Amino acid sequence: MRRSFRSSSTIVAAMFSEYCEDPFTIEPCKMILPDGSTRISPDIAPRTIITRASYINSCTSLSLSTNSIAELLSRMSLVPDVYPNSDEVAVTIPCTRPDIFHEVDIIEDVAVAYGFNNLPDIFPQTSTVAQPLAISKLVDVIRREWAMAGWVEALPLILCSHEENFEFVNRPDPGNLAVKIANPKTLEFQVVRTSLLPGLLKTIRENRSHPLPIRLFELSDVVFKDTTKERQARNERHAAAVWCSKTAGFEVVHGVLDRAMKMLEVPRIGREEKDKPRGYYIIEGNDPAYFPGRAATIYYRSPPAVQTTLNNVQEIPLSGDTIIGSLGALHPSVLASFEINYPCSALEFNIEVFLKKRS
Repeated sequence: MRRSFRSSSTIVAAMFSEYCEDPFTIEPCKMILPDGSTRISPDIAPRTIITRASYINSCTSLSLSTNSIAELLSRMSLVPDVYPNSDEVAVTIPCTRPDIFHEVDIIEDVAVAYGFNNLPDIFPQTSTVAQPLAISKLVDVIRREWAMAGWVEALPLILCSHEENFEFVNRPDPGNLAVKIANPKTLEFQVVRTSLLPGLLKTIRENRSHPLPIRLFELSDVVFKDTTKERQARNERHAAAVWCSKTAGFEVVHGVLDRAMKMLEVPRIGREEKDKPRGYYIIEGNDPAYFPGRAATIYYRSPPAVQTTLNNVQEIPLSGDTIIGSLGALHPSVLASFEINYPCSALEFNIEVFLKKRS
């Protein structure tokens, strides 16, 4: 912020100096800072960056001499100085060009002055093939199955209001969960969503005229505050689905969950199969977003990790089952908040727990 202010004030002073009584003259002032240090403002001293003609030619696929490069840089309000019998060019940057930081910025100015459309078209020297992320491949498995089952994917905005993220779904705000926007332009973009349900319910609200049942799903990221991360937040890939019809359809979203787990090759743990090393199961839950007695919590039991060495193979014991999501019939107050007049059932769970961890 301080650097931006210095740059902008210097540019304004330099531009308005043209209209002074003595043109292009600036009267500086000495500033005494609270820590006792001093500096002169505005600081119009030029900067110098050394660039190499060989580097510029390698990046632009050209064969320009140092004199040709100097001529191009002169068109961009820069002052080049060519060293005799040398590959280097000293470029003096005026105070009105604060956008130049590194040598690559000089290369960009050369390309702009030469003309991007005039650069030669050549094949790259290296061949690279993109590869999807593991989480993206996992999400595509669920997306394909739910779409083939007749469900429609929705893509709501990742920002929502504070009320939609918490009050509208009857969930309290602990204060350390959601990432909040400092100066939101509108009340609809106050926080980064921590759940996919508000976006799906808003989509249903705007499509109430469509024939029933309305079947929507979304596979996207939610964001949580996380002080252990360098950026103080973390993304988490979730899957969510909402069924809206004249009946609640709890069994429908339950079937959607079972289908997704089957395609992910995650077995279901029944009442008589408590010793299974891996799988998922549901237990009656108390999420306030759902109707009491018509809600369930989804648990996932990850397989024991195996550490392999040259001498032995060791299994790490189970660390406990993990809550990965919930499903159920939405509470009438939640439906009223989103102006939906028909019963709905919803499902949401975390997908990232199914990624295979490499030891």
